[in-house]
Amino acid sequence: MAEASSSSTTTQSEKPVQPEGTYSLEQLKEHGTRESLWMLLHDKVYDVTAFIDEHPGGDEVMIEEAGRDATEAFEDVGHSDEARDMLPKMLLGDFYGEKKSKTKKSFSSNDGSTSSGGFPIWVVPVALIAAFLAWRVFLA
Repeated sequence: MAEASSSSTTTQSEKPVQPEGTYSLEQLKEHGTRESLWMLLHDKVYDVTAFIDEHPGGDEVMIEEAGRDATEAFEDVGHSDEARDMLPKMLLGDFYGEKKSKTKKSFSSNDGSTSSGGFPIWVVPVALIAAFLAWRVFLA
């Protein structure tokens, strides 16, 4: 009976087996250089190393997104159908595992009362109005 409980404990601590033809976040991170540049786009892993020099946006933007999920950056730019048609040639396989999102600054207030630096937004229009009134008073 003790054997059954120890084998169930071992099974629970084992990591799930990664399916063949899939790539994990750890593997993706190993290829984040100009010499070997992989990206994750829409849960698929691409080797874009050969395309670095041809990229119209320059190699810097590709290197910045290398080794991680670049889906948001890819979609934000609004790539053409031609660019999307090139992707199957660079496909390595599917992504396996959990994606960690990029860390973004969180703000304590989302009501628009402060800017990203914590500076109250309402100060700018109030200062402009005060400057205009002071100008009118002194020149009148």
